[in-house]
Amino acid sequence: MKKVISIVGARPNFMKIGPFHKALRQSSLDVKHLICHTGQHYDQNMSKIFFDDFELPSPDFYLGVGSGSHAEQVAKIMMSFEKIVENEKPDLIIVVGDVNSTMAGSLVAAKMGIKVAHIEAGLRSFDRTMPEEINRIVTDSIADYLFVTERSGLVNLKNEGVSSNKIFFVGNIMIDSLVHYLSKASSSLILDRLNLKKQSYLLVTLHRPSNVDDKENLKATAHLLKNLAKSIKIVFPIHPRTKENLEKYGLDATLNHEIEFTEPLGYIDFLCLQKNAEVILTDSGGIQEESTYLGVQCVTMRDNTERPVTVEMGTNHLAGKDVNNVQAKILAVLSGQKKAGKIPELWDGKAANRIVNYLSDLL
Repeated sequence: MKKVISIVGARPNFMKIGPFHKALRQSSLDVKHLICHTGQHYDQNMSKIFFDDFELPSPDFYLGVGSGSHAEQVAKIMMSFEKIVENEKPDLIIVVGDVNSTMAGSLVAAKMGIKVAHIEAGLRSFDRTMPEEINRIVTDSIADYLFVTERSGLVNLKNEGVSSNKIFFVGNIMIDSLVHYLSKASSSLILDRLNLKKQSYLLVTLHRPSNVDDKENLKATAHLLKNLAKSIKIVFPIHPRTKENLEKYGLDATLNHEIEFTEPLGYIDFLCLQKNAEVILTDSGGIQEESTYLGVQCVTMRDNTERPVTVEMGTNHLAGKDVNNVQAKILAVLSGQKKAGKIPELWDGKAANRIVNYLSDLL
């Protein structure tokens, strides 16, 4: 029997490992699959609830690294995970996405001579001020198997000199979760709880440091939301750090009467909100992908994206970080200037099965 350890640490990881775990369990592979949760996201609403949503078993290992600087998180994960690898001696380590847990796990595996597979490889924003970009580059440079979500990833890896026999175009595993749970999301009561009508609200998610940690940028964003609230109802499931900074800078009081704030939501309720929004304002990579699959207009408050297919083929509008441009783009969408969009290649809910099929030959 082969042994595989998957590493998760933050919300986007759970929705990718969930389909992989199911596909592996349903396959004929003789594999023992263990899950290591680093505790990078340690908030109850941002961690345990997603294990429940994606029907994942309780993690076999919990590192409990918690918050800290990027260096602190990576160091704590590496020190703890190294001991697990020494004891378990896995045949393969699976890392997903681009969070600190992804890079830390891949470094431990590579230094201990254990094969690494990176799910969601090859994505590039070409902006090295983003910590996630560094994590992506480092992980892909040492991974043995690279599973790619969109064709831009194939081009990026080829340009970086990665051997083609290590690269596998499998589609987007996060869409596997969306496809699987879409019908369940239709029965969510979140719209009733928040007194929302379909296609009548702006859904907001903002969490990137460049948007929410800087006082002046956050103040400009708060002003943007106040202006937009004059045109459409706003729903904002707020990230703990974003909430903390709004309070710290005294901006929350000016928004509490204008915006429907909620705590971070579980996947099913949030998927229901996405599916039924008129437009989404975000700085999240995953939401760019999900909204493209759902055909919902998405305005991304960033200067770049590592998921260009969502702009070129999907419903994503890359608006930059200037709040005037963002406001203009959202108002244009509300006036009917929408992208038709179509679903990218291999975003069909079967990416996990393709990954497992490849692993049957690789393990």
